Amino acid sequence: MTGVDIDFSLLARDGVALRTAKAGEAIFREGDDAHEMFVIKHGHVAIRLGNRTLAELGERAIFGEMALIDSAPRSASAIALTDCELVPVTEKQFLFLVSQTPYFALNVMRVLARRLDATNRSFG
Repeated sequence: MTGVDIDFSLLARDGVALRTAKAGEAIFREGDDAHEMFVIKHGHVAIRLGNRTLAELGERAIFGEMALIDSAPRSASAIALTDCELVPVTEKQFLFLVSQTPYFALNVMRVLARRLDATNRSFG
């Protein structure tokens, strides 16, 4: 599964707080507590379950969005493939964006649906 064609650059605009990760560094690991999702401002990230790569994502893609939907631990690991600049998005920020941007929640749901479909096909 690759990135999606939905542009989340609104979240990666200049002036937002960034988190960095070096190539090879774990951004989070399967089983970690989950409190935020991320937008990739610069770089590439792999989403891995065990030794299997579920997705490789590039700039303007989101990941870790399940953290804002349920309170379960991380279901996979996110590893920086290159040096990355990431925009963390908390639940409070997410709710504000949903209230201010009518299609934002729909775009996140589209990402989730595409990833679920791709996962189902890979195990089918």
